[in-house]
Amino acid sequence: MRLIVGITGATGAPVAVKVLEALQVLGVETHLVMSQWGHVTLRTECGETVPDVKALASTVHDARNLAAPMSSGSFKHDGMLVVPCSMKTLASIRIGLSDNLIARAADVTLKERRKLVLAVRETPFNSIHLENMLSLSNLGVTIFPMVPAYYLRPTTMDEANTQMAARLLDQFGLEHPSVRRWEGLRADAGDGNGN
Repeated sequence: MRLIVGITGATGAPVAVKVLEALQVLGVETHLVMSQWGHVTLRTECGETVPDVKALASTVHDARNLAAPMSSGSFKHDGMLVVPCSMKTLASIRIGLSDNLIARAADVTLKERRKLVLAVRETPFNSIHLENMLSLSNLGVTIFPMVPAYYLRPTTMDEANTQMAARLLDQFGLEHPSVRRWEGLRADAGDGNGN
């Protein structure tokens, strides 16, 4: 399997790292593109160096290089994931702006009818954000707000980030190596009606 992974400057970079780590373990060929602000957010939120994160990918492409292989529909891949996806990138993809390689690769992914997953990260959403998401959803794009699964009772941010990464991999039919899944209500959790 071959996937394109875009990282933008929205908050949520630790989830992107978890995704790349899991894809490396699973032996998936990854083509990574990071925006300028994606670099900044990685350093701010993860404390990891950009070279360390780049080392998790099979191939790294400069976001300014619109002549990269994934700028063409002839570049075969199984889908694209943008994690985290900023509202700027969301808007660029919606209108087909292709102002950087992330937006261009997403545009090509759409025109070739391949799987595109946008792990959006903003709160609260305004009407522009919602209209952009609805428009892309109507085109078949998976809009994936990065929301922790509180029902799993994560005790650390690392657990929450791993769970979100696992759910993102689910979108491509991939099993995260250390995923925890919902197994129904526990006996001590009540009946779901506040009892």
